[in-house]
Amino acid sequence: MCAEEVITEHPLPGFDQAAIDGYAVRSVDVQAVGDADDPGGEISLPVMGVIEAGARTPSRLQPKQAARVQTGAPMPTLADAVLPLRWTDGGQARVRVLRGVRSGAYVRHAGDDVQPGDVAVRAGAIIGAAQVGLLAAVGRERVLVHPRPRLTVMSVGGELVDISRTPGNGQVYDVNSYAIAAAARDAGAEVNRVGIVSTDPKELREAVEGQLNRAELVVIAGAVGGAAAESVRTVLSQLGEMEVARIAMHPGSVQGFGQLGREGVPTFLLPANPVSALVVFEVMVRPLIRLSLGKRQPMRRVVQARALSPISSVPGRKGFLRGQLMRDQDTGEYLVQALGGAPGASSHLLATLAEANCLVVVPSEVGEVRTGEVVDVAFLAQRG
Repeated sequence: MCAEEVITEHPLPGFDQAAIDGYAVRSVDVQAVGDADDPGGEISLPVMGVIEAGARTPSRLQPKQAARVQTGAPMPTLADAVLPLRWTDGGQARVRVLRGVRSGAYVRHAGDDVQPGDVAVRAGAIIGAAQVGLLAAVGRERVLVHPRPRLTVMSVGGELVDISRTPGNGQVYDVNSYAIAAAARDAGAEVNRVGIVSTDPKELREAVEGQLNRAELVVIAGAVGGAAAESVRTVLSQLGEMEVARIAMHPGSVQGFGQLGREGVPTFLLPANPVSALVVFEVMVRPLIRLSLGKRQPMRRVVQARALSPISSVPGRKGFLRGQLMRDQDTGEYLVQALGGAPGASSHLLATLAEANCLVVVPSEVGEVRTGEVVDVAFLAQRG
């Protein structure tokens, strides 16, 4: 994303130039020739020469003359139009004019695209192919941008094994480092997935310290909840300020945040449960990534939708519950189907999160949303 207003210093194009191959002429010299519906008298003009694209020697057109021009060639003085080849006999010494042109036809005038002082690329614009082309056209070699924040993801937990290995008794795959890394890339971060980190105090400290020197954000999954997570927090507290608290949201109420290392790198501690970890990332971490990219609106788009089934929530906590957002083709109304949010259902089923395209946002004072009631829904738009 562009971080500055790119002001044009020179007109674009910088000179009057031919927009097509043809003959540069004075329009008054060929006006006597009519169009296809009203043909006039025949005119032929002497050709003074050929002007190629990139020609640097100024040329001047005399009355009742023509000059053969290539696309992009500078227009000779006094010429105010280009006669397309198809409207001539293509002559080299003299050209026979079959149809006239109006003044300004097939000419790109200096400053047609951009005038000096115009904003070529605005701050906040995403720099895509068209913007790169415009920056090159106005002669800007470099431009100030919001860089992608460097984010490190790691998982802790004695029960974890990487997906390249077969889990033994009591072991589970490391889901979080892969899922959160993908979510961070989707948010726009440059991601370094460390994977599983040992909970041995010395090894853990070395691993985290190494990442604090290269990352601008650190996310550690599995570092809250349980006795093992407490020893992890003890190590992290030696590296800076770290606080673990219960937040009035669900899932993922227990989470931690701190600023570690000499630079005070923002560090998030997420639950071990993959659904809770992804929801906490979505609510807490993703907006910070979007803000660092220069986004004026870091939060997901929120729409109002009518519930197609009951949705239970935890009173006193703001709910971020999985759902499928749909739209009625006849009325245009948004509809939402709860996934795992019906009364008695578990909030920790990863399969239903994979099916979800939205999060139903339930206020903390609401314990249950009845069928037909309208709720806020954060749309989880997919990139690409």
